[in-house]
Amino acid sequence: MKPDRRVILAVAALTVVLLGSISLNYLLFNQSMQYYLQLNGSRLDPLGLSHYSTAPDQRDLARPGLQTVVFFGDSRAADWTPPDLDQFEFVNRGIYAETSAQALLRFDYHVKPLMPDVVVVQVGINDLKAIPVLPDQKEAIVANCKENTRQIAEKATGSGAKVILTTIFPTGPVPLDRRLYWSDDVAVAIEEVSAFIRSLGGDDILILDAYSILANGVGSTRSEFSRDLLHLTAAGYRRLNDAFVPVLMGLASE
Repeated sequence: MKPDRRVILAVAALTVVLLGSISLNYLLFNQSMQYYLQLNGSRLDPLGLSHYSTAPDQRDLARPGLQTVVFFGDSRAADWTPPDLDQFEFVNRGIYAETSAQALLRFDYHVKPLMPDVVVVQVGINDLKAIPVLPDQKEAIVANCKENTRQIAEKATGSGAKVILTTIFPTGPVPLDRRLYWSDDVAVAIEEVSAFIRSLGGDDILILDAYSILANGVGSTRSEFSRDLLHLTAAGYRRLNDAFVPVLMGLASE
């Protein structure tokens, strides 16, 4: 007997739903495992001091005649490919998933020993992305993020370095597996903290307005610059470097 077309369609639909459910559960499992590993790793090494030597390595210090520039902060700093400039020695001290509080506390271990001439700071998104799961603490999260960023800049200038403080990169498209615990409050908070960062500019603290450089008209990262929700493509960093180089060269000429 010829199978009923409706039965075939129903079986096909159920198969699609089942495969979709398996795929979603696989993604959620992998993400949960990543969070579990990060959580336990941060308990064992809350400041991430094991990522880099706490003593200056001679290879990380500028060669004679070169200025040392340190990229410092979270994964967005860690992923930053420096421009090709012969008069600078670029050192990276970014750590994935790091909050502004962690960055503040490890500055003296990972940055100060390098005696940098310039420190490029990008922090904050890992604070603000917690707002959807801790909505009652939103105001405190934003306030702490601002204060920690200000203190990082103060530590850097206090060590004799010039600071290039970047506004917080906007976020990319929110993937399906994050939509259940994401909120527009994150974008609002990014804009608020970025406005605060702009207010910190001065003689020793220059502002690189990464938010304005990368954002589209609705406050998200432009598609060609967005690798995923939180990270940039190589094109995104090239665009940042287009704006970063003149700022850095201006400092070098002082």
